[in-house]
Amino acid sequence: MKARKLCNLINGVWVESKATDWSEVRNPSLDEVIALCPMSKMEEVDAAVAAAQEAFWGWRTTPSTKRADLLFRLRHKLDQSREELTRIIIDENGKNYPDAQGEIARALEYVEHACAAPELLKGSISEDVGTGVDTCYIHEPLGPFAIVAPFNFPAMIPLYFSWAVACGNPVIVKPSEICPLTMIRIAEMAQECGFPRGVLNVVLGGADAVQRLATHPDMVGISFVGSSRVAEEVFKAASLQGKRAQCQGGAKNHLVVTDSARLDECMPNLVNSCFGASSQRCFAGSNLLMVASIYEQLKERLVAATKEFVLGYGVDKEVNMGPVISRASLDRFHAEIDDALKEGAKMVLDGRNPKVPKYPKGYFLGPTLLEAEPGMKVFDQELFGPVRCLKKVRDLSEAISIINRSSYGHTAVIYTENGSLAREFARRVNTGQVGVNVGTPAPIAFYPVGGRKLSFFGSLRGRANDAVSFYTDKKVIVSTWHTPLER
Repeated sequence: MKARKLCNLINGVWVESKATDWSEVRNPSLDEVIALCPMSKMEEVDAAVAAAQEAFWGWRTTPSTKRADLLFRLRHKLDQSREELTRIIIDENGKNYPDAQGEIARALEYVEHACAAPELLKGSISEDVGTGVDTCYIHEPLGPFAIVAPFNFPAMIPLYFSWAVACGNPVIVKPSEICPLTMIRIAEMAQECGFPRGVLNVVLGGADAVQRLATHPDMVGISFVGSSRVAEEVFKAASLQGKRAQCQGGAKNHLVVTDSARLDECMPNLVNSCFGASSQRCFAGSNLLMVASIYEQLKERLVAATKEFVLGYGVDKEVNMGPVISRASLDRFHAEIDDALKEGAKMVLDGRNPKVPKYPKGYFLGPTLLEAEPGMKVFDQELFGPVRCLKKVRDLSEAISIINRSSYGHTAVIYTENGSLAREFARRVNTGQVGVNVGTPAPIAFYPVGGRKLSFFGSLRGRANDAVSFYTDKKVIVSTWHTPLER
């Protein structure tokens, strides 16, 4: 079957790109090309920005209730299309069926929260701050924003645009060139719901498109999710141009297991944190820090539990672990494992070259466990794949010290039934999110999300009320009047 050539959405029209370079979108379970994604030319990016700029004032002056109505319609259409979107995610990303369904459920919650724009955009007023003087502020939209999304959540992260448009800003969404199909289908649904021309634009491409969006003189801001290296580059590029930038980077999350943890109840949660979605998510547990008294017992249980994963193509309902995203990623993980062993890490469970008879061409790497130490690359740096590190620690203080020395500050988790330990842990770890007996503490849509240190560049986090503050500015109006009321 001939691969579909993807188009850009510019000013309400799907336009074939004039690109000379095209990226293959592959089904990672089958190693089959399913689409061709253009590396759009800069004039195509500029055309999308011009369309958004042209649409701004009309959209900015559209009543917030009408903007919310369009989002309600989109939410309904997305809900009615769960199975279709799930299949697209499975095909382009490789997730298993429950993980893809779970992503759609979370994505719907983003749109739901943005539908509350009429309430979220309410300002504030104080009467008589001086004699006959009133002061108020309003949330004012600013102009075109860019949403740059990674491959690992092809529905959730692109739908950050919900908050931007709810606040009155047109957007240009740049989905991952590896997984653009989900966002393209979402944009088609938005058109079917009646979104005005130019309010939602989709530009396909790579690093050049991101750089152009971050620095274009008519863009007012950018929301980015990706690696820490690129997040920092995007943040600096946009900030130097005086633009708003909200750039979420990578993670190296630690899971601390204490001797008071109820292992029977915690094990499924812990294992899913480490290996759910093939470990390709920023909330995944990366390093397991286990107190000495339970270390050997827990290591044995981890090996047994991880051997139960069924690898394969997510359309098969028995599959609970899909492939990694690309052949290049698989090769990189193999090289990282080899380097870790040379550096002194000890293999506990080797997931390389698993047998997946039905899908021999897929990019599969089974759960891999290594005993490793801080200072080793495999322990310190984000891998973004199913290679996890185990380490024995004396006590909670040592675990917290290891966490706080990390370059990343995304998430830390503790498994315990001791409330005092949990409270102390939550207060002392220098991370943006903390889990207590919850291995993947991803906040619900109406709470903000973001890390610290190399995990986040910016001052306002993604989602929820922080998103409203990011996509608007508080304009303060001080007024007095001199014509007295006739009596």
